[in-house]
Amino acid sequence: MNITSSILYVGVNDKKIDLFEGQYIVPNGMAYNSYLILDEKIAVMDTVDINFTEEWLSNIENALSGKSPDYLVVQHMEPDHSASIAHFANAYPEAKIVSSAKAFNMMKNFFGTDFPERQIVVGEGSTLSLGSRTLTFVTAPMVHWPEVIVTYDNKDRVLFSADGFGKFGALDTEEDWACEARRYYIGIVGKYGAQVQALLKKASTLDIEIICPLHGPILSENLGYYINLYDIWSSYRPEEEGVVIAYTSVYGNTKKAVLMLAEALEERGVKVVVNDLARCDMAEAVEDAFRYSKLVLATTTYNADIFPFMKEFINHLTERNYQNRFVGFIENGSWAPMAAKVMKEMLAKSKNLTLAENDVKIMSALNSESEKQINALANELCGCNVALEEEEEAKSGKKYVCKICGYVHEGELTDDFTCPLCKKPKEFFEEVE
Repeated sequence: MNITSSILYVGVNDKKIDLFEGQYIVPNGMAYNSYLILDEKIAVMDTVDINFTEEWLSNIENALSGKSPDYLVVQHMEPDHSASIAHFANAYPEAKIVSSAKAFNMMKNFFGTDFPERQIVVGEGSTLSLGSRTLTFVTAPMVHWPEVIVTYDNKDRVLFSADGFGKFGALDTEEDWACEARRYYIGIVGKYGAQVQALLKKASTLDIEIICPLHGPILSENLGYYINLYDIWSSYRPEEEGVVIAYTSVYGNTKKAVLMLAEALEERGVKVVVNDLARCDMAEAVEDAFRYSKLVLATTTYNADIFPFMKEFINHLTERNYQNRFVGFIENGSWAPMAAKVMKEMLAKSKNLTLAENDVKIMSALNSESEKQINALANELCGCNVALEEEEEAKSGKKYVCKICGYVHEGELTDDFTCPLCKKPKEFFEEVE
């Protein structure tokens, strides 16, 4: 597959994998992307998982047509991208290995050598000329390992984005990009929003026409859409208005309360997503919590604590810096309900959470009092819709959208303003009503 006339795809599809990183369900497999840049000097961008080394080396050999690569650029040392480095080094003994200092330290851990005679160490702003093009390296620490670099090709205006803009799924899978990219981002990179924001600022100074990630499809159209989603995800803003109800239920009584709340919200025109944490894909439930603006946690008191699946769910949220949301609580307990207290304590360090005033307390089973509490919580969840929207509008003021790439700018446009994505001046923006 040709990305451009001089950049070729040499990666592989993994259709046998069931769990990525040993925990994420990937029903449509994974892609391990690698690229070949043909110029006066030839560079290979990253390797692949060890189970596909021979296929990958064969892809390179076929693409080279008898030539030999001059460089292997290693952007990320996670084994799904780096495991074949030693095999490449043996196959092409004259090729230099280009990577960050931290990556070479990791190579010694993985392979017993850091290839000292073949090293080219690069850092922020380092460049490598291949002839008609120059590769510029940009450091991206903790996106999502400390050694990560991304690479910009100034001739074809391509950003090789490492794990950034990646998604679950093999390349021959037809599916919506955002769903599996969101689940991938939040599960794997979600903790490092500040670092992603820093990388986006660096990327905004580059003239990018194509993004080549290490997982998922090559992005070459409507880049503003993808970059805008990454900006939302990495700044922990809700992507959509709606209520996610995440629950556990032992004998069905907590579930009845959840379904009653969901029905009450839907009757009020609210988007509702319900997740049974004991049965659903936990990563999907976490994705939903970050996607929508409000969350209700419903569980039982269990050994003076909370039910294990709920504890796991909240831990997933807090370790990924869950913030900027409205959260309500439903607790159930037959003699000493403590679930709401425990859940609030677990969320205490999360930033900018607004907790509902109306908790729902169930003593074993629903009664008229707990049903009234559900109705009050539903009203509060609907009321906070308006309040949060008004607050957000007051903060942001006017919004303008670029008619060329779709980038949304909040605030007034200065005379010298240019779009950070497509570089068009303010005349190409129109106000969002």
